[in-house]
Amino acid sequence: MKREREREREREREKGEAMEPSNSRALSPETLAKFSEGIALVLSRWTALQMAVENGWGGRESRQKSSNLADSVLSWFSQSRDALYIDDLENLLDEEMAVSFNTEIEDGSVEEVAEQLMVMHEGCLEGNYESIEKLRNLLPLANAVRQSKEVSNDDTDESSDEEASDMVVDEPVMPKEMAVNKPKPREMPDEDGWSVVAPKRNRGRKPG
Repeated sequence: MKREREREREREREKGEAMEPSNSRALSPETLAKFSEGIALVLSRWTALQMAVENGWGGRESRQKSSNLADSVLSWFSQSRDALYIDDLENLLDEEMAVSFNTEIEDGSVEEVAEQLMVMHEGCLEGNYESIEKLRNLLPLANAVRQSKEVSNDDTDESSDEEASDMVVDEPVMPKEMAVNKPKPREMPDEDGWSVVAPKRNRGRKPG
């Protein structure tokens, strides 16, 4: 699926139908700082990335690798001397997820994140930081992913406790050798009023 997408993009480039490149003008230091914050906010709400971090798919340094991804994206925008194409940004995100987290993303989120970053970059070039302001007011997805993981663990623990409780409440099956502890049969009167006593168990003695 990924290779087919790359072939399609290559055909679009050959036909001159690729998405218009982003303005390659340099951002001022102040704007660059705000854009860096915006990149971090966008990535903090990327479900695939946050799941990879929370589950440690990148090893013990998963959180650091997430920060490195943000730095790579910022460098791609700020240091490139050529026109910026969205498909190049998508390739960057794809490769970083594959190399750092051993994860191949096929849910379409790479394209969505890349588009959001391109639009945000255009806004910063024009002095428009509205998209960044909106993201500041949202709960980082990492917290939601962590809470969801904790709830899932709690449910598992409760389920285990319930199963253990059920095992305690259920009456154990009595093995045959413990049948001697059962109550002895009572004497039952017959129709004539005589008591009928159940015969004693044969204890292994043979008749004389």
